[in-house]
Amino acid sequence: MSIPGPVNMPPRLLMGPGPINADPRVLRAMSAQLVGQYDPAMTGAMNEVMDLYRQVFITENRQTMLVDGTSRAGIEAALVSLLEPGDRVLVPIFGRFGHLLAEISRRVGAEVHTIEAEWGEVFTDEAIEAALIEVQPKVLAVVHGDTSTTMAQPLEGLGELCERHGALLYVDATATIGGNELRTDEWGLDVVTAGLQKCLGGPSGSAPVTFSAKAAAVIEGRKSVEEGIRDADDPVLDAPIRSNYLDMAQIFDYWSERRLNHHTEATTMLYGARECARILLEEGLDASWRRHDLHGRAMLAGASALGLTPFGHLAYKMTNVVGVEIPAGVDGDAARAAMLADFGIEIGTSFGPLHGRIWRLGTMGFNARTDAVLTTVAALEAVLRRAGHRMESGAGVEAAYDVYEAAL
Repeated sequence: MSIPGPVNMPPRLLMGPGPINADPRVLRAMSAQLVGQYDPAMTGAMNEVMDLYRQVFITENRQTMLVDGTSRAGIEAALVSLLEPGDRVLVPIFGRFGHLLAEISRRVGAEVHTIEAEWGEVFTDEAIEAALIEVQPKVLAVVHGDTSTTMAQPLEGLGELCERHGALLYVDATATIGGNELRTDEWGLDVVTAGLQKCLGGPSGSAPVTFSAKAAAVIEGRKSVEEGIRDADDPVLDAPIRSNYLDMAQIFDYWSERRLNHHTEATTMLYGARECARILLEEGLDASWRRHDLHGRAMLAGASALGLTPFGHLAYKMTNVVGVEIPAGVDGDAARAAMLADFGIEIGTSFGPLHGRIWRLGTMGFNARTDAVLTTVAALEAVLRRAGHRMESGAGVEAAYDVYEAAL
């Protein structure tokens, strides 16, 4: 049996829809030494993480913490802990990840109702309210920014609608947190889950989550403490939350002063998540939102100047990802392969009906910066020329420069 050499990944500039290059400060934080899960230094770091992410989510929610796993673990933890078999959930679908919320909810045993918008569009408040009235769900589950289409669903009015119609509002903010405006308490969002690997500038593997007091009460009402660690007065249910690992009621206890053992915290991921939040808050949320908006507009201008048609309703575009139509006569996958092989730059295609039809160009987290945008636009021009697509030489970089100069 042969033994491979040490890990030595090639240098890449990740300019797709995520993951992106982690901020070097996050990687350094993750190299810190391990400590025991109940060491005061560790529990202190956990408390710091809770406080930092309350600021990131802009919430006073006590139940704000990490789920150990990728952003999908956070999504599933929220849904499996909120929904019981037979509960009604309403999912507005405007891209691939709305389908994911519906899929997870079905597996939980919920009664899933969906409304669908054409990919590239979003929903009006009126359309969502009509569905709320018809379905009367326990939970409205919404993707904030769906990277498959690059569209962002407006959230500001949905909390009020859910309050009016007796539903909890769950939001998947994996692709938007840190780079697009999101105000948990002000907008009445009951549950928000996220991930590190996009605008937060970290690696995939940790899912920040926050739960309102109302949502937490629903979950606490389903608490069933597992045998071997429970006290005599701890609740035991015949029909507990269906996942043990993603049981938020027990995870709440693990992150509380009680520190009831549930799992061993993913220590290095906690260090990374802490540093992601610290860096973001050091910059300032408003400043980060503006930075993502600026570089997203520069990428859009640069790509448009290359003769690439933007995809979708631009009024609802996420700040941190732009979709562009692949030109006729250009092999989209071959062009992406050339970007990677010749320039070390990764861009994305999409899923389902958009696979091979659009490219997705990301400007997020550590990669939402001028040099990354200009390098990507210049490389894309070179690849497009070799594929037979014609445009004015240097037009893309010049258009991006114009955006930057106008912002000075």
